[in-house]
Amino acid sequence: MISTQVKTILKSIGYDPQLVRRVAISTYEAEMNVVMHAKRGHVILTASDKEIDIIINDEGKGIKDIELAMTEGYSTATEEQQAMGFGAGMGLPNIKKNSDKLKIESEVNKGTSIETIFYVK
Repeated sequence: MISTQVKTILKSIGYDPQLVRRVAISTYEAEMNVVMHAKRGHVILTASDKEIDIIINDEGKGIKDIELAMTEGYSTATEEQQAMGFGAGMGLPNIKKNSDKLKIESEVNKGTSIETIFYVK
């Protein structure tokens, strides 16, 4: 899991455990969106003494209505995905809740780019 690798890297650098937890939760939620809705994706992690930046780009079906997708409980997950415990409609809201800055760009049938920034205090 990429989110676990990100968490391990940030812990090894010595970032505050609460900050690492927030980054790991956000990255996990974005990672699950890639698994459920995209063909493939990649993650870019940039870390400094001022901020941690995570960019997740995917090639997938994209998000038709980002504002609607940000609504807690809204989900486009299939019944099969929901039966496996995914698609509760909390992914994007959780990413926003745990990050200091969130930017989403998406094009239907092309893919989605999610950038999260976490300020190091």
